[in-house]
Amino acid sequence: MKFISWNINGLRAVLKKNFLTVFNDLAADFFCLQEIKLQAGQVELDLPGYYQYWNYAEKKGYSGTAIFAKQPPLTVTKGIGKEEFDHEGRVLTLEYHDFFLVNCYTPNAQDKLKRLDFRLAWEKEFKNYLTTLATKKAVILCGDLNVAHQAIDLKNPQSNQKNAGFSPQERQAMTDLLASGFTDTFRYFYPEKVGAYSWWSYRFNARSRNAGWRIDYFIVSNDLVKNLTDSQILSEITGSDHCPVLLQTTDLT
Repeated sequence: MKFISWNINGLRAVLKKNFLTVFNDLAADFFCLQEIKLQAGQVELDLPGYYQYWNYAEKKGYSGTAIFAKQPPLTVTKGIGKEEFDHEGRVLTLEYHDFFLVNCYTPNAQDKLKRLDFRLAWEKEFKNYLTTLATKKAVILCGDLNVAHQAIDLKNPQSNQKNAGFSPQERQAMTDLLASGFTDTFRYFYPEKVGAYSWWSYRFNARSRNAGWRIDYFIVSNDLVKNLTDSQILSEITGSDHCPVLLQTTDLT
């Protein structure tokens, strides 16, 4: 099975570029989007063979997630069941017979870490949400998790240690999540691969210089590791400041 996750930084913007071509070429079983930046009714997508699920932010033109799936789920859940965190359309969960698929756009701690307290409170509740799901059946988490976990996961670790996405607190939250029974699939297959990034700033020609960060993930509960066949970063695909990431597994349905 093929899963794709992509922060498209505005669906209306990427539809004017290459989204439908990329979508059709990849032909994934599940295509997860973050930062759709729209409200219900602002776009209509003709995606034959796919069911469409959306979680819009209340704030217009902000955040939001979507999943396009070839098979209908048993249930669809928007948010994590915590009122203070469920206004920004950040989490969308599809339940299938043997697994949950969780699509997430994690809050950014922002400049000078001014939203770090909110971010860390989110991390605690989101971890609780995932671990609770994992007591029921296997979990596949994907999305823009807004953290480069280790120094190998960004071009300039030394100069970014006090910046959003690489603060010690955010990195520790990822460490704690993985320790609770989850696996970072890319590092499972490529534990020492350097220069593997999924996001590049629009400034300073960062993408052409590959001065990036790996902040987009597929993370699975450990009971699914036996089903993994590959995890890739599709850095050749443009259209956003992020590139898609891919997970391939044995048949899970």
